[in-house]
Amino acid sequence: MMVQLATFTLGDHLYGIEVSRVQEVLRHQSRTRIPLAPNAVAGLVNLRGQVLTAIDLRSRLGLTPREDLDPMMVVVRISGETISLLVDSIGDVVTVDEETFEAPPDTLDDAGRELLRGAYKLSDRLLLALDTDRAVAA
Repeated sequence: MMVQLATFTLGDHLYGIEVSRVQEVLRHQSRTRIPLAPNAVAGLVNLRGQVLTAIDLRSRLGLTPREDLDPMMVVVRISGETISLLVDSIGDVVTVDEETFEAPPDTLDDAGRELLRGAYKLSDRLLLALDTDRAVAA
């Protein structure tokens, strides 16, 4: 069975989420910080009159903070809510074969296993499949 994933990068890693969950991708948008919010909550975004929560995936995944780079936004729909995911860059939509999928290895720590569904083996690298529901959970 084939699956389509919208891809993006965080650092040197390629990630993907199901295309059916993506509403749109946008360039950097200004955000309003929320006092006392967890570090991964980067603020609120006014998207054409709709207020969205922006989740910084670098922070959520435990990666180093982004330097001198305005993040791109992947706007996703999850359980009836629209959420913005901040990423480094947007990639292509790729079609992958489920037969190339591998679950996260047991050696990965619990935090990594919680947020990744696994990896697809591409010809030149791995495509990490993000568990979108868990990645946006508080």
